[in-house]
Amino acid sequence: MKHVAIVMGGYSSEWKISLTSGQVVYESLDRTKYTPYKIHILEDKWVYVNDQDQEFPIDKNDFSIVVNNQKISFDVVFNAIHGTPGEDGLLQAYFSLIGMPQTSCDFYQAALTMNKRDMLSVLKPYGIKTAISYYLNQGDYIDTEMIIQRVGLPCFVKPNRSGSSFGISKVKSTEELLTAIENAYREDNEIIIESFLNGTEVSVGVINYHGEVTVLPMTEIVSENDFFDYEAKYLGKSQEITPARIDEKTKLKVEEIAIRIYKILNMKGFSRSEFIIVDGVPFLLEMNTVPGLTRESILPKQAKEANIPLPDLFDNAIVLALQSAN
Repeated sequence: MKHVAIVMGGYSSEWKISLTSGQVVYESLDRTKYTPYKIHILEDKWVYVNDQDQEFPIDKNDFSIVVNNQKISFDVVFNAIHGTPGEDGLLQAYFSLIGMPQTSCDFYQAALTMNKRDMLSVLKPYGIKTAISYYLNQGDYIDTEMIIQRVGLPCFVKPNRSGSSFGISKVKSTEELLTAIENAYREDNEIIIESFLNGTEVSVGVINYHGEVTVLPMTEIVSENDFFDYEAKYLGKSQEITPARIDEKTKLKVEEIAIRIYKILNMKGFSRSEFIIVDGVPFLLEMNTVPGLTRESILPKQAKEANIPLPDLFDNAIVLALQSAN
């Protein structure tokens, strides 16, 4: 029986969603193979939470716990933290230092993919198409005329290192730009402003399944709102159609690019990339390395469409993490 620490929570606006993801992993793991532990990593505490909601502190020296005077060490960590510190490389680096296997990508890949503009810059030389973009750091002079000259209208203003569509605005006029920039700065001190791509949005799950890089059935995103914002993602204001309604030629093209990106970045574990397809050409928006794992989340639905039950999906991630540690 392997002791599995399921880390959940985090320090970002996504912490509640992460707790739900972690709970689904906890409920789904095969109890004949694993003893799972819910580990809440929050800004004010790192604790093991048992089924009676009792809390036991984590010893950060070796990531162990003491329960009833008995020390418990873990064999592997299942990472279900969206945003910092689980998706930006901080926890990956910590676990690497203490020699603890974990299910997500390595720390450099996590840091790179969390930083949208750095990841897109790394991929551009490989011919991966992206929207036209403009970068700002907090404190930079904001030349609205120059920004709009570069990216056009409408455009999107996004925090550079944030998830779940927090802080994103669609800007349709020069007057709206400054408010959108202020909104994005509430989430991050770096922002990215991108041209509007008018096409079909698809979310593409890529995983290493039984040792082979595999593209899951894609999901087409049809938002009732102006774009796939927080409401559309989590409050039912969108249609998520799996498999996506795209022709076979386009599907194969997106699959090929998604696998290339996974391999170029030397990824491990789960990934979910967002693309906009314009006239048959896929443009990459971003990649999530700890995507939502709730029952309503996109990647679990894609796995279901591929006939991969959640216990198998999560078991596969743990097995690969343990193998890569040996």
